[in-house]
Amino acid sequence: MQKVTGIIFIAVGVALLIWGHDISESLGSQVQQIFTGAPTIRAMYLYIGGIVLAILGVAQMFWPVKPRK
Repeated sequence: MQKVTGIIFIAVGVALLIWGHDISESLGSQVQQIFTGAPTIRAMYLYIGGIVLAILGVAQMFWPVKPRK
């Protein structure tokens, strides 16, 4: 069951990374990036969330938590 959850976390993490990239490439984000020099906050949140979920998914797949007896 934990491997399935890990795969789901990885899939959602990759989806968030792709979504964040799409947002950072939008016209509004590029205009803001010209003036501020930084990507939008929403894109950064999606990048961070995607990375965290992907790392959690990989950790859950390769180092499963064993139930206590």
